[in-house]
Amino acid sequence: MKRRHAVALGLGAAIVASLPVRAQRPPRIVSIGSALTEIIYALGAEAQLVGVDTTSQYPAAARTLPQVGYMRALSAEGVLSLKPTLVIATTAAGPASTLDQLRAAGVEVRVLPDHYDYDSVIAKIAAVGRVMGKSAEADAMIARGRADMAELAKRLAVATGKPRVLFLLSMGGGAPQAAGRDTAADGIIRLAGGTNAIDGYAGYRPLTPEAVIASRADFVLVTRQTVVAMGGIEAILDQPALRRTPAGRAGKVLQFDTLLLLGFGPRTPQAAQELALALHPELARAP
Repeated sequence: MKRRHAVALGLGAAIVASLPVRAQRPPRIVSIGSALTEIIYALGAEAQLVGVDTTSQYPAAARTLPQVGYMRALSAEGVLSLKPTLVIATTAAGPASTLDQLRAAGVEVRVLPDHYDYDSVIAKIAAVGRVMGKSAEADAMIARGRADMAELAKRLAVATGKPRVLFLLSMGGGAPQAAGRDTAADGIIRLAGGTNAIDGYAGYRPLTPEAVIASRADFVLVTRQTVVAMGGIEAILDQPALRRTPAGRAGKVLQFDTLLLLGFGPRTPQAAQELALALHPELARAP
């Protein structure tokens, strides 16, 4: 009996061993937020992406993926149509009810904090690296970014002053709005060794002519998209209130790509360095 039992067990084990192993399905990930999408591509993990939001415009390959709408106005139906196993987003994504619907449908949703400083960038890179199985690549990216930011801080230590910067953003063809505290524009201005010329409020608001004059801006900072929306650099400078600022009198308008300047993703060290050189020309002459 014992021998028959042993033979039966052996045959059973052999049968199980011969059965085909069901391959684990690859993850299906939807990325909500331009910075997260940039990080995923920079880590070489884009094969896991099945969809992105409309802010995910860089790199160009991201624009070929199915889009699930604007990150702050998501619909559960649009996201679920892509059959994701994971949605990765920042705290800017919403509405919260949509994220709750996705969780109720069995989709894992990971929401990462998003602040406008370089520590937040590092945290996003590390978190995305863990999620995508690319921790080693994320660590290398973080090390390079830290080295770049340390070099920038060293150069800014000898800069002469902190110029006042007025950031203007054109939204939908209306009057341009100025960035106050707790904005991406405020964060990148600080990283580049400047001072936000508007600190009396948080977020974005239209400015009165009196407020523009009172800003005493040394530079006007805009995105290239805003330049187009406002009809060119000359049209920006051709505003009576702006002409009464140091920036307007000297014609100092700086323009940058939106996602590079405000993305707070893997290219933030590059954006901070380029803006710093524009605000502090003396740095280009420093040894």
